[in-house]
Amino acid sequence: MIKLRLTKNIKAIAIALGVITVFSCNTNTESKSASGSKSENPYQEKVDSIISLMTLDEKLGQLNLPATGPITTGASKSTDVVKKIEDGKIGGLFNIKDPKNIYEVQKIAVEKSRLGIPLIFGMDIIHGFKTTFPIPLGLSASWDMEMIEKTAQIAANEASANGINWTFSPMVDISRDPRWGRVSEGNGEDPYLGSEIARAMVRGYQQDDLSANNTLMSCVKHFALYGAPEAGRDYNTVDMSRIRMYNEYLPPYKAAVEEGVGSVMASFNEIDGVPATGNKWLLTDLLRDDWGFNGFVVSDYTGIYEMRAHGMGDEYDVTSLALKAGLDMDMAGDAANIDASYIKDLKGALDQGKISMGDIDKAVARILTAKYQLGLFDDPYKYCSEERAEKETLTQENRDYARLVGAESTVLLKNDNQVLPLKKSGTVAVIGPLAKAANNMPGTWSVSSDHSKAISVWDGLQQTVGNDVNLLYAKGSNLDYDLELEKRATMFGKDIPRDGRSDKQMLDEALAIAKKSDIVVATIGESAEFSGESSSRTDIGIPQIQKDLLQALLKTGKPVILVLFTGRPLTLVEENETVPAILNVWFPGSEAGLSISDVLFGDVNPSGKLTATFPRNVGQVPLFYNHKNTGRPLGNKEGNFEKFKTNYLDVRNEPLYPFGYGLSYTTFDYSNVKLDKTSMTINDTISVSVDITNSGDYDGKEVVQLYIRDLVGTVTRPVKELKGFQKVFIKKGETKTVNFTISVEDLKFYNSNLDFVAEPGEFQVAIGTNSDVEFKNSFNLLD
Repeated sequence: MIKLRLTKNIKAIAIALGVITVFSCNTNTESKSASGSKSENPYQEKVDSIISLMTLDEKLGQLNLPATGPITTGASKSTDVVKKIEDGKIGGLFNIKDPKNIYEVQKIAVEKSRLGIPLIFGMDIIHGFKTTFPIPLGLSASWDMEMIEKTAQIAANEASANGINWTFSPMVDISRDPRWGRVSEGNGEDPYLGSEIARAMVRGYQQDDLSANNTLMSCVKHFALYGAPEAGRDYNTVDMSRIRMYNEYLPPYKAAVEEGVGSVMASFNEIDGVPATGNKWLLTDLLRDDWGFNGFVVSDYTGIYEMRAHGMGDEYDVTSLALKAGLDMDMAGDAANIDASYIKDLKGALDQGKISMGDIDKAVARILTAKYQLGLFDDPYKYCSEERAEKETLTQENRDYARLVGAESTVLLKNDNQVLPLKKSGTVAVIGPLAKAANNMPGTWSVSSDHSKAISVWDGLQQTVGNDVNLLYAKGSNLDYDLELEKRATMFGKDIPRDGRSDKQMLDEALAIAKKSDIVVATIGESAEFSGESSSRTDIGIPQIQKDLLQALLKTGKPVILVLFTGRPLTLVEENETVPAILNVWFPGSEAGLSISDVLFGDVNPSGKLTATFPRNVGQVPLFYNHKNTGRPLGNKEGNFEKFKTNYLDVRNEPLYPFGYGLSYTTFDYSNVKLDKTSMTINDTISVSVDITNSGDYDGKEVVQLYIRDLVGTVTRPVKELKGFQKVFIKKGETKTVNFTISVEDLKFYNSNLDFVAEPGEFQVAIGTNSDVEFKNSFNLLD
């Protein structure tokens, strides 16, 4: 067991600075000011006292965040870490995840460096630590804020037990382009839902007490607009109007700030022609001055250096640009092959007069303040307990919860003739390259997950129904016809060993197995790394070799259930037309096989709903529900082509599956949508109710969605906007009344002057099971 003790260096500094009293502060009290104004930093005097003792090298060291351990992004790796820590030239580290190692590294910082300033330890804990939950896009499909918050809380507890105190999560980038691989890490296309999830994640990680040893400082990313790259290609240029930024893309970041997020990560893309990493309007004018953010800002991996490739100047230009913009910490800039970083070049920039010592001190103060908030000056080893790590990591309780979350995030896309749920009898063929791919089940960005303990579909079925059901297996095909593409899609230890047999031999085996079975479960789709960072695709369909396998299985005449793995919306027109049942399981996490079995056999009734639109083909992209109208809208609801209207020659406008879509094993009937009044003032509210009856054969949960349309505005308004949702459990045969309250805040938007206003006029209201709703009720906002 690691002993926790206060070192003599820290004691000496504490006594010298008069900070021996234990203080507790959290960013929520600072950032949640109703006026958005900045509050006093309770640690300012202590921070200033430390800064007064620091050399320039030590100050720059606090702004330096090298990567150690396994590298999961970028190309650089820091060297001579120990010596740099002793010299006070490192402020934090990331990618170390062992409490013993972290303890030893922290000991070097607090006992061997001159001032003994503790390090902060960060990690990409995106959707769980050891216990891995569904990928964020899948998790968002649960529409369950309490569940989402609890997943973050479990992740924080496990990670903090293993020495981590800072997570680079949540990622709240709005994206309407499924070609972009990192859509898998976000929460879909809607700013309202995205904002609610951002708040839930921040609450889960930080729990209103950063000084507790079972919480993490959260880092919202990627600020800003990273989810809208041109052509859906990662790291590409982003260009949009301010009115679109404010109304559609910025709200989730702002929600995280309002919830008290402790740190912010700058994005790689440019905004108004200036990379976010060096964009003063973004990082200071908007984030700090307008929103009142008081935490610190970190670059993304080598983001400062990358401004050189953007054409922003030499090493002194780009480092100065970043620091003056308000970027406090340089991630992974300390490496031999990086020629622009804070630790190497700010001293030269200072000599050239490009920056001032005050600029440096301001950034240092923010980093030191964060360390005070985390309680590291009081106890630098507070997060390092091998005993706690052993007891609280990947517990059965956590795994059971991951199993539940995986099932609750599953989206039933199709279920003709109620082929699902399956009966726990007979013979079931489990066919497909992902059936036994346990290492892929945690999905992308699962860098701390123990893939060896993940449960595959095959193993999950064996554990749950193997005694009642005769299970047969065949791989059926490789992941892709193209070996090189397959290699690119199975990186980071998530390989799916390529079968040495010919494609025909594998297919023949699968067909023989299918013919012996009563039903076929086809486990196909993307591999885990087909989506994620630097995993953009121009073809967002199921790989052709697997499509060929699926169509061959259908020709056997046996009922086929498509268990679809994906990290993005896919084009599924052919599958939707031919496959009886489609179950979108995303990548469900550690307990994937158990979660999937629970849904397949009806132990859990699926209730997930899509948070990103599924297009018919990639030519419709970007496609999203809350679009603007045009001056020539299509006049028919059937999607038939009309010349000189806004439509395509070859495909209808509507998506294959709309935002908010998801079926259940039961049916829910909506009736009696009522408004308690037909007009309201700015100080008033309107109550909306709807009766929902479970008219099917199973108990189930339904995500009830409220949409509003602002009919007339000083600027064009979306055809509909999500403004409320509730996930309710309704027993079969039961009717429940669901109530919503509409206030003036739900009607506000940013106008052409970027004023946040609610304009008088008529508003339509609709409640439904997805965004394809019909507006029948309306009310007026009075002037």
